[in-house]
Amino acid sequence: MRIGIIGAGTMGVGIAHAVATSGWDALVVEPDATQRGKARDRLDEVISSGVTRGKLTRAEADAALARLAFHSSAAELPEGLDWIIESVPEKLELKRTVLAEAEQRTPRFLASNTSALSITSLAEGLSAPERFVGMHFFNPVWSMKLVEIVVAERSQDAAVKAAVDAARGMGKEPIVVKDAPGFASSRLGVLLGLEAIRMVEEGIASPEDIDKAMTLGYGYPMGPLRLGDLVGLDVRLAIAEHLSQTYGERFAPPGLLREMVAQGKLGKKSGQGFYSWS
Repeated sequence: MRIGIIGAGTMGVGIAHAVATSGWDALVVEPDATQRGKARDRLDEVISSGVTRGKLTRAEADAALARLAFHSSAAELPEGLDWIIESVPEKLELKRTVLAEAEQRTPRFLASNTSALSITSLAEGLSAPERFVGMHFFNPVWSMKLVEIVVAERSQDAAVKAAVDAARGMGKEPIVVKDAPGFASSRLGVLLGLEAIRMVEEGIASPEDIDKAMTLGYGYPMGPLRLGDLVGLDVRLAIAEHLSQTYGERFAPPGLLREMVAQGKLGKKSGQGFYSWS
């Protein structure tokens, strides 16, 4: 299997890791040279750490690293790849442009890693929308098992089956959901996260204690506020704004979330969110 990944941010790096450590070729596209170098270094770090943690042998890690290739544009990708997975920022027109460029490389199947944007809308302009699906990975990809396969209006069964098989081949557990704003995971997860932020805003409890309520009381592996910090509070805000347009007031972003994003308190990537990450 040979898979192209367009975008070498947090999610793109995670997907490339999943592909390469599964024994498949991962061809990573990142136009920014600095980010491309950071992605290469991060993948080397994470794959090598798998040896320390006993997840990989040194030979397996070296083989995974050898299966990584980096390119500066989609035009450099070989034609006829098994998959191209787009993983650029959550901006509709940007994703449409990238997907159109990716389709010109004639992959067997095409996917978008998005947590909230409509897959049917992203398919507009594609010449073969029947071969296109959503593949929503979760951060950090190397430890999160779930992949949400999102079926657009014109996605054919063959593409859905191929996505399920690819996810399982990466050691993931796929679920299949109909294309609707927020799909299943983001719609539920964002609602919980927004309510947790409102509780902080109202002085109900500290972020630590609100998170403990969910980890110790309900068995969640991570509380909603710490998870928001990891995802990025700016990402949380963008998704909430998008979902509120469809589902109404219950997804309206709390004032505290807007204030924190305006102040640059974005979570782990900025060093400060509901938690200090310095």
